[in-house]
Amino acid sequence: MRLSARVNALKPSSTLAVDAKVKALKAQGIEVIGFGAGEPDFDTPDNIKQAAIDALKAGKTKYTATEGEPAARAAIAEKLQSENGIACGPEHIVISAGGKHSLYLALQCLLDPPRDGVGGGRPQEVILPTPAWVSYRPMIELAGGKVVEVPGAVANDFKINPRQLEQAISHDTAAIIINSPSNPCGIMYSPDELRQLAAVLERHPQITVITDEIYEKLIYGDMPHLSLGSLPSLAERTITINGLSKAFAMTGWRIGYACAPGPPSEGGKVAKAMAKLQGQMTSNITSFSYPAIVEAMTNGATAVETMRKRFAERGTLIHGLIAAMPGLKCPKPTGAFYVFPDVSEHFGKTTPQGVLFNTALGFAEALLDEARVAVVPGEDFGECARNHVRLSFACSEKNIEEGCGRMDAFIESLQ
Repeated sequence: MRLSARVNALKPSSTLAVDAKVKALKAQGIEVIGFGAGEPDFDTPDNIKQAAIDALKAGKTKYTATEGEPAARAAIAEKLQSENGIACGPEHIVISAGGKHSLYLALQCLLDPPRDGVGGGRPQEVILPTPAWVSYRPMIELAGGKVVEVPGAVANDFKINPRQLEQAISHDTAAIIINSPSNPCGIMYSPDELRQLAAVLERHPQITVITDEIYEKLIYGDMPHLSLGSLPSLAERTITINGLSKAFAMTGWRIGYACAPGPPSEGGKVAKAMAKLQGQMTSNITSFSYPAIVEAMTNGATAVETMRKRFAERGTLIHGLIAAMPGLKCPKPTGAFYVFPDVSEHFGKTTPQGVLFNTALGFAEALLDEARVAVVPGEDFGECARNHVRLSFACSEKNIEEGCGRMDAFIESLQ
C-alpha cells in the first residue's frame, strides 16, 4: 500500500516521542524522571469536572453545532473581550479538538500549495520566530506553506526584534506565528516589545497574525500579557489561538479555540471557513465538555491562580538548579513551564559508559540511558535551538530536585 509523499516526509513530534519513551520505560518498572511532557501534573479542578459529569448524566451526548455550542462560544467571547480586550462575538469563535487542531485549521484556511501561474509558483511564506514549538513547522508545510525562521538570541531571551522581522518579510509573506509565553523557551514578550513588532506588521497589510496564547495565564512576575488581537491596527487580521489544556490542567480533554473577527465587511469569513473545514474533519468536540468550558471561563480563576503560583515556585527552583550546573546557559522562565538551557559546552565529551556525543540529541539520549532523566533535544525547535534541550517543570518539586540532581551528576561525570 502506497503512502502519500506528505506523510512520508512528516517527522513525528519529538516531544510526544520522548513522553512515549518515558511511559514505556516506566511500564517496564524502570524509574525515570520525566521533564519531557508539557502537561501539568495537577488534576482538573473539581468544579469543572462536575460540570461535565452533570452534563453527561443529563444526557448531553448528541451532536452539536460544529463550531461549538452557543453558550460555550459566548463564554469564550466574553472572556476575550473582558480579559484580553479583543472586540469579538460568539460568531467569531470556533471550538476545536485542542489548540493544535485550531492552529491546523487556521493554517489550512489561510495557505495554498504552490500552483503554476499563481505567485510565480512560489510557496506562501510564514514567518516563525524560533526557537518554536515543534508542530508549527509541519503544520505550515502540510498546508503548502514555507517556513521562514527568524532566530531569537539567547542574550535577548530568545526574542526577535523589529529589525529582524522587517528583514524576514517578503512579497510572499502570508502570515506570522507568535507564541508568547513561549514553548520551548519559557519566556514572554513584554507589551512594548509586541507593540514594536506590531508597528512593523502594520506596514504590511497582506500578513495575517496568528498569535498562540495557550500559556497566557501562566506568567511569573509583574509583566502583563498583551493580546495582539486587541491592537486596533491588527485586530481585523489577527487570529487568536487558545485553549483549556495548560492553564486549567485539562490536556486530555482536548479543548482549544480560535477567535477570528476579521473585518466587519467580511462577516467573520475566516471563522466560518474554519468551521466548514472542521465539519469535514472532526465535527464538534465531545458534547458534554461544553458546560465544562463555561464553568472554566466563569468560575476557574481561583484554581488557575493556585496552579500559577506553584508553577512560579517551580520555575524559580529549576532555573536556580540549572544555572548552578557547569557550562549551562539558560534564561530565567517568565511564562509557560519550560526552561531551555544551552548544553553545547559539553559537546565532544564522553559519558561514563563511553558514549561520545556532539549534539543536543546525543546529550538527551545519554542522559536518559545513563541517568534516567528525560529531556527534549532542541533540534526540532529550529536551527538556532540545536544546542539546547527543553525541560518542563510541570512536575513536582521532588521530581525537579531529583531530576536536576541526576543531571548535575551526569554533567560532572563527563570527560
